[in-house]
Amino acid sequence: MERRGSCFFSVLMVVMVIVFAALAFSLMQIIQQTAADTREAIRPVTDLSKNLGTQVSQVLNPTPTIIPDPVTIIHSVRTLARLETIQYSVEKVITAETNQGMFSALVGDKLLFVAHGTVIAGVDLEKLGPEDLKIESGVLYVTLPAMEVFVATLDNEKSYVYDRETGLLTWGDTNLETTARRAAEDEILKAALEDGILNLARQNAENYLSRLLRELGYPDVIFVQPEATATPAP
Repeated sequence: MERRGSCFFSVLMVVMVIVFAALAFSLMQIIQQTAADTREAIRPVTDLSKNLGTQVSQVLNPTPTIIPDPVTIIHSVRTLARLETIQYSVEKVITAETNQGMFSALVGDKLLFVAHGTVIAGVDLEKLGPEDLKIESGVLYVTLPAMEVFVATLDNEKSYVYDRETGLLTWGDTNLETTARRAAEDEILKAALEDGILNLARQNAENYLSRLLRELGYPDVIFVQPEATATPAP
């Protein structure tokens, strides 16, 4: 009897241990699930707090907006001074003559002058003022000074008298070649202007300056057209 009671007590102890272990395991599962549910419940609040903190930080420490000063641009551009943007090489044949009337065979003088000249045009950026630059909605509007002809001159090494005819009774007019050279300079300038040298000078100036202004921080640049001048620079 005593032995049978001892066995029953041992079995009972084992059963109780198993029951307690099962209860402990179940309790741990319940605690873990509760903790997980709690984290899921407070996550939106945590995310909202983080977003709110980010917005407050952006308000207190906003990203700076860079607005370059047009005066600074003027100083940067003016360093170029006279910007030569195009050069023409022109050849003209000039006829100069005197006393070509009835007695030209006796006292007449006539020459053919082959003139080679250079015409250089561009823009004088020293004439650019603050009123010539405007910024509207992020776009820079630029009014360039009128294009000018900086140089209109003969190339004396390439220019020459091709032919000259003088009357039997004269040695020729000593000033005739000088007169022909002066007329040649005027004709060379006229030919370049008629060929549109000022328009080409403006196109080249705008192309060059648009690249420069983009490097200074202006991606959108619009050039406003002023009146062009055909008067050569002194």
